[in-house]
Amino acid sequence: MGADPEDPPPGLAALAEVVDVVPAATEPAMAEALPGADIVFAWRPRKDLLEPVWASATDLRWIQAASAGVDGLLFPELVESDVVVTNARGVFDTAIAEYTLGLLLLFAKGLPGVLDRQRAGEWRTRETELLSGKRLLVVGAGPVGLAIGRAARALGMVVRAVARTARPGTDVFGAIYGADELADACGWADFVVDALPLTPETDRIFGEEVFAAMKRTARFVNVGRGRTVDEAALVRALEDGVIAGAALDVFEREPLPSESPLWGLPNAIVSPHMSGTYAGWREAVAELFVENLERYLTGRPLRNVVDKRRGYVTS
Repeated sequence: MGADPEDPPPGLAALAEVVDVVPAATEPAMAEALPGADIVFAWRPRKDLLEPVWASATDLRWIQAASAGVDGLLFPELVESDVVVTNARGVFDTAIAEYTLGLLLLFAKGLPGVLDRQRAGEWRTRETELLSGKRLLVVGAGPVGLAIGRAARALGMVVRAVARTARPGTDVFGAIYGADELADACGWADFVVDALPLTPETDRIFGEEVFAAMKRTARFVNVGRGRTVDEAALVRALEDGVIAGAALDVFEREPLPSESPLWGLPNAIVSPHMSGTYAGWREAVAELFVENLERYLTGRPLRNVVDKRRGYVTS
């Protein structure tokens, strides 16, 4: 499903000896391929391909998404069905953690300004911040958030987290707050990282109240989902100096519209949803699918089964 014929999932040709592999990159192709199919490999997880032809998915038993987030794939009929959905949890964690660490270093070391002065031929030194000892709040304590927390602790940062419900701290997160404590937890932090999935509970959870609770010196990083943030409220917070800066890899609308004020804000860093994109990710996702296919064909439990009502893997 959603596979570009010119950019298909790698390493799947050998599966033709085990299962019938039918690419479907358009709605008409999906309508033709879906009847009789019991597995969908959602290489481009898009509900607009699947939802219109859902009535013909009478034999469908399992969907493997090639992404960690499944908000772009789920729709009410799929959620209510017995079809199992699995995701690519674990494939992107390290890449996103490294990217996030890079963004924190960009802020702390003032690297955008260094590059600006290089292009201007200006020799001017300045003091920079130490990340060691700074307070980092990771909002979203799943595998991605955990990888971010570990990377930050390796630099000596003090790390806490926000999860769906409060629970005791761990060796990575010194404290774990509940979602109802988000604003207060953000007020503690020097850096706040959004690593949330998009669910009904997290939709625009970062709004005016939460940004107002942050320190005026705080920096906000979003490597989760764009719609977990009220983008207009974030723009106002950046323009009015409510927070010191933001680095954003995901947005309410993607690609980010050219008219968005985020492009031109001097205290904002914009990147095109690339924190999890690394050389080899396609192969890693394909390997995960092959492993899960082997499990499916031999009756063993699948990896990364999504709780469709919550929108993420809960185990």
